Amino acid sequence: MRLLSYIVAPLFWLCLAPALLNANNALASTNSIDGIRVWPAPENTRIVFDVKNKPDYKYFTLSNPDRLVIDFNNTKNNTGLKNLAKNDPRIKLFRTSTAKSKTSTRLVLELVKSYQLTVFSLAPAGQYGDRLVIDLYDKNKKSQVVKTTAPNGKRDIVIAIVAGHGGDDPGSIGAKGTYEKRVTLAISKKLARLINQRKGFKAVMIRTGDYYVTHDRKPKLARKHKADLLISIHADAFVSPQPRGASVLVQSSRRANSEFTRLIANRQKESELLGGAGEIIKKTKDKNLAFTLADMKKEHTMSSSYEFATHVLKQLKKVTKLHKKKPEGLSLAVLKAPDIPSVLIETGFISNPTDEKQLNNKKHQQKLAKAIFKAVDNYFTENTPKGTLLAATTMKQHKVRSGESLSVLAQRYKISVATLKSVNNLKSNVLRIGQTLKIPRAG
Repeated sequence: MRLLSYIVAPLFWLCLAPALLNANNALASTNSIDGIRVWPAPENTRIVFDVKNKPDYKYFTLSNPDRLVIDFNNTKNNTGLKNLAKNDPRIKLFRTSTAKSKTSTRLVLELVKSYQLTVFSLAPAGQYGDRLVIDLYDKNKKSQVVKTTAPNGKRDIVIAIVAGHGGDDPGSIGAKGTYEKRVTLAISKKLARLINQRKGFKAVMIRTGDYYVTHDRKPKLARKHKADLLISIHADAFVSPQPRGASVLVQSSRRANSEFTRLIANRQKESELLGGAGEIIKKTKDKNLAFTLADMKKEHTMSSSYEFATHVLKQLKKVTKLHKKKPEGLSLAVLKAPDIPSVLIETGFISNPTDEKQLNNKKHQQKLAKAIFKAVDNYFTENTPKGTLLAATTMKQHKVRSGESLSVLAQRYKISVATLKSVNNLKSNVLRIGQTLKIPRAG
């Protein structure tokens, strides 16, 4: 009996071994790469790996030639690699290589040159599951800054336009399959064309194609181009299809104060965020003075943002239904610049069937763009920055009050009496109370 057990037991384990080996292999490859998406942008390329479960990975770079190697542990690849790098300026080729573990997948990205690298995983969100994201950033590449100085030395007014979402981030998706990122880009391009047609104005598109720009990067790019105003274009969404209409958002005071406090605490590093007051704040040793100067800058920016938002709503209500009749305050990263007046315009609810249909209509998109452009024009006509071409070529209006004379007004506006008379076709120095005069801007 004991002899039989000595014979049967080994046979049993020999028969069971293949099944155990297969089970172990099945357990080892618990993850899979189910999709790879490549999003080239002017300054970087984003690669997104859609994985079944949270990725377990390691990566390293190699030179001569430049390569990025990623090992996905206990993972198999279900995605074709042949054409992934076809339209990307930074990646030559995607290919596989031999990983140390038989249950892992090694992917190699053959690169054009060496790049700054950011690698991180993302948990499931919206329509996406687990992801591994890789950003390849150009090293020491200087962004081309739009020339804004006219031949006469007067600069253009610069409007930074942010088309919401993009690339891997589609934004909201309508019932008919409308992607917010496509609607926002279409409206933004139409707005940019209108702005560029206006003498003395220049539009800067923060996103010109289907790629993603991080929220913190948007105001930085606007600042690099010395923008006078930042406009972010979006399309709203809700859990039910009932809400519809446009609205305009500005940065809430609570968020701005909180960020502002952190900014002051690190003023040596972040002083450029404070615009014209930045250098004074950076150099001053008086913390109270630094806070006061920067607080004045922030308050001016926030009040300017709100004033421009009212101009936008006034024009939008002529071409579309409004969801909110007054500017709304909200904590949004794209609006946080304390030195650039900034608004976020929700052009409608993409989750509403009527709004979705309108937002897809090119004529309606043009109407929205024209309304926003008119708000820009009206706002800067009333609040013209000094040193701009607009300041040199447009005139203020002044209603004459009791006790005012041509000499008093000439001194106040720093122009000559002769100029005042010439511009207003005045034959004498006599003024009437209530009379409206054109006042050339000193610029």
